[in-house]
Amino acid sequence: MEKSAIIIFQKNAELGKVKTRLANDLGDQTALKIYDRLCALTHHICSQVPVDKFLYYSNFLPEDKPRYASYHFKVQTGIGLGARMSNAFSDIFYAGYQKILIIGTDCAEISPDLFLEAFEILNQRDVVIGPAEDGGYYLLGMSQYYPQLFLDINWSTSEVIDQTKSNIESIGVSYGELGIRSDIDTLEDWQKYRSYIDDLKDD
Repeated sequence: MEKSAIIIFQKNAELGKVKTRLANDLGDQTALKIYDRLCALTHHICSQVPVDKFLYYSNFLPEDKPRYASYHFKVQTGIGLGARMSNAFSDIFYAGYQKILIIGTDCAEISPDLFLEAFEILNQRDVVIGPAEDGGYYLLGMSQYYPQLFLDINWSTSEVIDQTKSNIESIGVSYGELGIRSDIDTLEDWQKYRSYIDDLKDD
């Protein structure tokens, strides 16, 4: 039986170390509260998708972890974001999963249907990408392990999506795209999506 999984990359919620661009405008305490809300929303949505979830924390396993039966907890390994994501994919493919998605906790526009669409694309294509408005991506998925996708990427820049597509094309595999979504990184982003998050939090 085919096994699918979602990898969630999450920074440990430490004051002054998350949502630093928001903190420049709103302060560290408010930025941390917003980050906590985004994480809670991410887990609320992911918990509705009937696959295993692997939550990879950035530095350590905290005592207060999401309590869902389908969750497994790990710590990221590697130097740099690309190596950390590549290592996580390698771990989960090695564990016997055939379709794997990875996301962060910054996108308020995710939904269970979006994940199901991504898995459906992987029935036809080798890779699926969810492009973000800022030139990065909010989701990446594979039907087998392609470590080349993480090489020579200028992370946290507007070049990420184009460089990733170039890597995909260079190894001759197929890919499909989801709709463009926004990450919440700036005060403008937060003001745009705050009411949306408030509407969802009690669902």
